[in-house]
Amino acid sequence: MAEKKTKKIIAADTGEEVAAGSKRGATRKKAAPVGNSLGYRLGAVALWVLALGMEIVALLIFTGKINLTFMPSLWQLIIALVLDLAFVIIGAQLWKKANRIKPASEKNKFLFWLWNNMGVIVCAVCFIPFVILALTNKEADKKTKAIAVVVAVIALLIGGVASYDFNPVSQEMQQAAMDAIQDDVYWSPFGKVYHTHDDCQALNQSDTLTYGSVEEAIAANRTRLCAFCAKQDDITGVATDE
Repeated sequence: MAEKKTKKIIAADTGEEVAAGSKRGATRKKAAPVGNSLGYRLGAVALWVLALGMEIVALLIFTGKINLTFMPSLWQLIIALVLDLAFVIIGAQLWKKANRIKPASEKNKFLFWLWNNMGVIVCAVCFIPFVILALTNKEADKKTKAIAVVVAVIALLIGGVASYDFNPVSQEMQQAAMDAIQDDVYWSPFGKVYHTHDDCQALNQSDTLTYGSVEEAIAANRTRLCAFCAKQDDITGVATDE
């Protein structure tokens, strides 16, 4: 890999240290600290417990065990399912954030997939039992049953897609990137990758750039290196967006 040499200068307008040849018009900010994955995992588990609780509440409402007189039971049921979905999705995002900070090893492919998609599994647990019990309940009102099942199935699909990790990071991927790139990297607010050059052509439309270590970039959900930057620096063995 060709060594990346960057001369540092002080920007007169901001007082920040930036790379020579950089996109001077862009505002730069330091990346947030990586943080501790344990806190995010505990938060995810707590929210998933609440999601399971809302599924139980929905079942109790559906079977008539809970009936709030100030609101129609159908609306109670829909609210319980929506809250169930919200807790599932927020918990999954926290879990994925934890996986960006402390990834699992991909040596065991099955366990790697399982660990990275705990949110999908929890989502299934939080809605499939309700759907099965609702469909098999012969005493429920047909209209209420139909609406409840449709809402639960839609919530299951939305929660599953939102919880699935389409770009999982492994310990091996993270370590390879950290070994290959020691300098700061850059990313835009809505970008999906990190860059080794802040004047990369892919950043031409970005008015704000965040800079930090590769570890901080991955923690910020920029899990791949820009293919243009990888080619320019002759970086190999690192996951790119190509």
